Amino acid sequence: MVDFLVHEKSDNVGVATVDIEAGKVAKGLYMDTQESIEVKALQAIPLGHKIALADLQVGDTVIKYGHDIGRVVAPIKKGEHVHIHNLKTKRW
Repeated sequence: MVDFLVHEKSDNVGVATVDIEAGKVAKGLYMDTQESIEVKALQAIPLGHKIALADLQVGDTVIKYGHDIGRVVAPIKKGEHVHIHNLKTKRW
């Protein structure tokens, strides 16, 4: 069973396809290469939300679906929930 999908190898977040419990080693799939990936969820990741695939620092760019979706505004560890509390658009 796949817990999250990553659209492109260059993405640094995956999207949960199920609710992922904190502490679970979540199984993911890169859609462009069909490679598997595993990430230990440090926090609960709700269905449709993002899980960090690498440590991200303030000012880093978050890439999802191969596109820049915003900038990190609070440090994020690999396996943490990426959402509005630590990611903001670059538009304003």
